[in-house]
Amino acid sequence: MKTPPPAPSGALAALRLRLADAEETLRAIRGGEVDSVMVTGKEDSQIFTLDGAERAYRFLIEAMNEGALTLTPDKMILYANQSFARMVQWPLEQIAGGSFRRFLSAADGATLRALMKKAAHDGTKIHMFLHARDGSRLPVQISIRPLAREGRHPVTIGMVVTDLTESVRTEELLRALTHRLVQVQEAERGRVALELHDHITQLLCAVLVRSQTLADQLTARDGPAKREANKLRELLGQTALEVERISRNLRPSILDDLGLVAVLRVTTTEFMERTGVPVTLACVPLAARLPADTELALYRILQEALANVEQHARARHVTVTLTQRQDGVQFVIQDDGIGFDPTRLPARRDAKDRLGLLSMRERATYVGGTLTVKSIRRRGTEIAVHIALPTVGTEKPRIKTDKHG
Repeated sequence: MKTPPPAPSGALAALRLRLADAEETLRAIRGGEVDSVMVTGKEDSQIFTLDGAERAYRFLIEAMNEGALTLTPDKMILYANQSFARMVQWPLEQIAGGSFRRFLSAADGATLRALMKKAAHDGTKIHMFLHARDGSRLPVQISIRPLAREGRHPVTIGMVVTDLTESVRTEELLRALTHRLVQVQEAERGRVALELHDHITQLLCAVLVRSQTLADQLTARDGPAKREANKLRELLGQTALEVERISRNLRPSILDDLGLVAVLRVTTTEFMERTGVPVTLACVPLAARLPADTELALYRILQEALANVEQHARARHVTVTLTQRQDGVQFVIQDDGIGFDPTRLPARRDAKDRLGLLSMRERATYVGGTLTVKSIRRRGTEIAVHIALPTVGTEKPRIKTDKHG
């Protein structure tokens, strides 16, 4: 005859008794009242002493600023130190015996479940948020590693939780400073461009007219002087065009007047004429003009990408694509050049090009976007920018394609 299972109330009472015993054991360990612990497994029992180095290790864990926990594979907390209790703002005695999942969102809980399986073999780290008792969210790094095994399966898992609040605050401050630097830089570029256009270019044009007048006044008998005057006029004309190009690169008026697609067309055409590298420009007619900061950021990213192609890529063709999606805008620059390793730039390209990649990424971040770089040696490079925008219509506009070369 089978013995009937205990009533739920009896099981609950037994569980509470076991938790009380565990809490008393933890209290005794923390208080230094226990010199050894016997752990009973499926096959035999083991005695772990807490004297000497192990006792010093225990005091170190209790004194450390990081949270330290020991969990079962199903995420039940066997041990937590005071630092973790302070992080989640729960009394220490109410943490042991509970599930670690209660400190995570549903999404983070699912992510942690997958990572725990990976950690069973070689350990892992992840950034996520802990949910404290007062409802606040704490950014943390969680390091997970198996502590004890039975065969190939871990029976206890160690976890170290590092508070990233100050790190996140510092990153946000640096990002804000970078954004401010970009704003100041663009304002100064606009001021210099205006000075070049309204003053320097006008002066050069006036000198050009005077040089033409001088050349016209010289007769055939003044052959050498007339030739020099004509050369001077040509040089002044080239200088005026170069100043105009510099002014346009600093702050293209066409961007403000006609928008992003127009300035992309002008920029890629100038690149093709200067380098001889064919460019294919494929753009959708956008449903509406993008915010001014977004248009400017994409223009600057194109400038930097084309400069890299011209200086390093040895490309035979470049493709620039602008598409509008349901969730935003996708901007891609591709070349078929020699490629590179984005994580290991050659020494000759190191400082300037790392700064260029960083500048492009910061500009994308500044307008709420992301930038990814993919490059394969001898096959080329792709720079892709995604900018999230308010939801747009589902109709797909017809793509207009410009081919140069």
